[in-house]
Amino acid sequence: VDIGMMKEFILTDEEVQRKKDMIMKRKEEEAAREAMRPRLNDEQARIISSLVEAHHKTYDASYSDFSRFRPPVREGPVTRSASRAASLHSLSDASSDSFNHSPESVETKMNFSSLLMMYQDGASSPDSSEEDTKLSMLPHLADLVSYSIQKVIGFAKMIPGFRKLTAEDQIALLKSSAIEIIMLRSNQSFSLEDMSWSCGGPDFKYCINDVTKAGHALELLEPLVKFQVGLKKLNLHEEE
Repeated sequence: VDIGMMKEFILTDEEVQRKKDMIMKRKEEEAAREAMRPRLNDEQARIISSLVEAHHKTYDASYSDFSRFRPPVREGPVTRSASRAASLHSLSDASSDSFNHSPESVETKMNFSSLLMMYQDGASSPDSSEEDTKLSMLPHLADLVSYSIQKVIGFAKMIPGFRKLTAEDQIALLKSSAIEIIMLRSNQSFSLEDMSWSCGGPDFKYCINDVTKAGHALELLEPLVKFQVGLKKLNLHEEE
């Protein structure tokens, strides 16, 4: 007061101590919250590191292999029989070196071909009797899907413990998750600006209309786009 300070700004010893106690309490609460945050143990950190490494080795962000696929055709009809024959050739090539280290290699390759055939059948439109249905993008997208499944298999084989499973269990896991993993991976190339997937050059920029030209119904693709949009908006880290 003698040096000009306002009386209401001067704290008593009791008020000073109370303020210190409040500051200390806040620090203790913050430390407690920090201690309660989930943390990875060493084993979990190693597994995540292995998964990220496996992803890097089986996902080419440059999409350079796409030029090896049959070229995308965005106009003009392609007969279902011709597309089917070309797709089966692609599926055979894709399965040729999958699980080639497994003791049940012959049986597993047959099962893997069936796996790819299942997804190929899933792309067919309900009205399969129309031989001249416009499926101009089917050969290209069949190559893309079979290539992607092959990469997912490579990824799976690098996951700790996967190779220890029987061939039947490996196939069962892949059947139930391969397409889901492909959808997750495709989000890296998805753009919110125009709702498309950009995989290198302009020929390999895909929109929903391209996918319908491979036999998928539009109403089945809308949930896919919603999923891609929602996932992109999360701004996830690579590990996530």
